[in-house]
Amino acid sequence: MKFSKLIASGIFLLSFVFLASCEKKEDKAGESKAASYPRNQTLYLSGSQWGDPNTFNPLVEPWLVAWPANDRFNIMYEPLTAYNSLTGATEPVLGTLISQDVDKVVVDIQPEAKWSDGVPVTSTDVKFIYELGKEFPQAPTNYVGEFVSEIKVDTVDGKERLSFMVNKAGRNNPLVILDQLQAIRIVPAHIFGKYLEENNRDFDAVKKIKCDKDPVVSGPYTLVHYNNERIVLVRRDDYWGNKVLHDGALPVPKYIIHPIYKNNDHFAINLQKGALDASMNYIPRINDKKKDGVSTWYDSPPYFVPGSMHFLYLNNTKAPLNDKNFRRAMAAAIDYTAISRRALSSYTPEMKPGLIMSGGLEKKYYNEEEVNKHSVPLGDKEYAKKVLKDAGYKPFFDEKGSLKYTLGPKGDTLPTLLIKSPSGWSDWEAIVNLVVNQLREVGIDVREGFVDGSQYWPNLPSGEFDIIMRKPPVAVTASLPWNRFNATMSSRNWRPVGDGNSMNENEGRYNNPKATDYNKRVDQLLDLIPLIANEDSLKAAYTELNNIFLDDQPVIPVCHLPEEYYQFSTKAWTGWPTEKNPFAPPQLPWVGSGINTLWRLKPVE
Repeated sequence: MKFSKLIASGIFLLSFVFLASCEKKEDKAGESKAASYPRNQTLYLSGSQWGDPNTFNPLVEPWLVAWPANDRFNIMYEPLTAYNSLTGATEPVLGTLISQDVDKVVVDIQPEAKWSDGVPVTSTDVKFIYELGKEFPQAPTNYVGEFVSEIKVDTVDGKERLSFMVNKAGRNNPLVILDQLQAIRIVPAHIFGKYLEENNRDFDAVKKIKCDKDPVVSGPYTLVHYNNERIVLVRRDDYWGNKVLHDGALPVPKYIIHPIYKNNDHFAINLQKGALDASMNYIPRINDKKKDGVSTWYDSPPYFVPGSMHFLYLNNTKAPLNDKNFRRAMAAAIDYTAISRRALSSYTPEMKPGLIMSGGLEKKYYNEEEVNKHSVPLGDKEYAKKVLKDAGYKPFFDEKGSLKYTLGPKGDTLPTLLIKSPSGWSDWEAIVNLVVNQLREVGIDVREGFVDGSQYWPNLPSGEFDIIMRKPPVAVTASLPWNRFNATMSSRNWRPVGDGNSMNENEGRYNNPKATDYNKRVDQLLDLIPLIANEDSLKAAYTELNNIFLDDQPVIPVCHLPEEYYQFSTKAWTGWPTEKNPFAPPQLPWVGSGINTLWRLKPVE
């Protein structure tokens, strides 16, 4: 599934800790420039670069590119728009959203937008990156054609107007086009087109260009130095957006440095010391750090704004996980309050069943009455035991009360199920440990299955797992909650388990289209929802789809967590957005609308 690259790219950022070490580079000229950075001009941010930086080429696969040229960061290479996860607004960057309907999404390009070499940003640049996959299947935007049939260009009031035409014969989904506007960073066609010509249109050869020397960018900062310990950006005082988007003001920090730490402890220690100004890493017991000047969006639990769900993906093709009664028993047996308190330092609000957030922008689609009708009671072990018994499962415990084994409805001994999760991800490891103990109490034979990232990432799309920790989608976008349902329930690209049969959505293989019990209504609703304009009709469709999810329980949400952990220090810089000062979302100031923070910070004298 090509669209999966967009959904999954943010997740791969977390995998840097598992990637093999990249080639180290030491630029002596850059080092001389980087020798000293005044503290009141330098912002230290972290959480998006783990391994040694290797390339800054935005045409390379996102999980191989170094910060900030990878993924959805808009501080060097900018997208057309940014999505505000607090308000739901689509905010202008290189372009301004003019209209959207079931046929097209219309955007005007900012006429003042320029590349750092002075060349204007035009429709040529947009079409270059959007249409790159037509010629080069290995391009990071090769999924675009499934959603956009054509980009029409007109001139209206002196501005270039782009109409992204919905591919009716393809995915027929304008919601994803809105997501693409914020996810696809525009690159200079006059630079990368030249690279292609110089290399006889050999795309793989172009991918080897590191783009680490005076890169041509449109954003407010550019790369000045990097090595295996840090990446340094310097402010572009001639950035076009200062005048157009920020009333002529400059970003306050002259330098932004991303130090490269090896584990979460280093992030926490340096944040407390004030050597780090903000981090998007999981730091346990954040309240204990507040005395050291560390702050969060909320002053009290859950401290962070919920924006994503963590899941246990279940292999729906494998017994006993292919029995929805067994899956529903699992969902009922888990103590979600304990997970929040003991594994996640109370960073998650009360767990509610289903795939729709009960608060924030998704609240209008949450039908609590219907949820209560279809959901199992969460955290009810006696209910879980009853479901197992009624379905014919018989657990056997030793004299100490420890589970020995469980017999299935046919009298067969059930296999021990392993929960795969990346080793070293402390919050995920804590969740898995708790879940294992809770499920074994009711007679479900599971064990921890912590693996290296080199095993985790390939096993996820191939479906070679019993149960696996997963967090899709990682970004809060305009397509939620549809995107979450699609990521867990879509059968559009259903393929059997096995190497070479990759799926990057519905990795648990729920709802096989070739099976006798295939529920075609699931895919009908997934196709219908992006085309519904009426809010009442949209809520009804989401309610129906959520009810099917609750009845079948193909995956198990275990907690609601933030889009990204957002914690900051006030020792060197103040003016961060918070619940009391919500001028930007709770994001580090290189992501989406969070970048607006750079114009509001103040150095501590």
